[in-house]
Amino acid sequence: MSSICESILRVLALLLTLAAAIVIGVNKQTEFLPVQFTPAFPVVDVAFKAKWYYLSALVYLMVANIAASAYAAISTLIVLATRTADIGFAQTIIIFDVTVVGLLFSANGAALAVGIIGYKGNSHLQWNKVCNVFDNFCDRIAISIVMSLVASFAFIGLVALAVLSLQKRFAPRS
Repeated sequence: MSSICESILRVLALLLTLAAAIVIGVNKQTEFLPVQFTPAFPVVDVAFKAKWYYLSALVYLMVANIAASAYAAISTLIVLATRTADIGFAQTIIIFDVTVVGLLFSANGAALAVGIIGYKGNSHLQWNKVCNVFDNFCDRIAISIVMSLVASFAFIGLVALAVLSLQKRFAPRS
């Protein structure tokens, strides 16, 4: 039963991180806004573009999801191929799972912080909100962050399953 849950969680984490990376990777939006350079000139519509790679936090989120997706694919294959692993192998997988959890949570936090500034702005620093202009762009980033967060929780579930499995398998018998 534990191995079925582990396989499901690994595939779920793989699919979610892959989908999150794809959503970020294709995300861009162009908007035309009226701009008047000086009062003597007429108003001109200027194209403004939002692309994921303009913000380093979104680049980090993209790279973290690609790395987590690759790890989930490799670890799924390894775990399925080696059902009777020793304690050292199981501990190694747990260490990598915990590392991926940290990577995803840090990337999600960075992207979420930038997203909140994009959504609300920061009046103290005179940073204007941009999600009122680039609404579809911001919505897709939010979807990607949610998918990545759910994948993070799938990896946490994998860690919990592995720790419980190790406790049952290697607990002293009375």
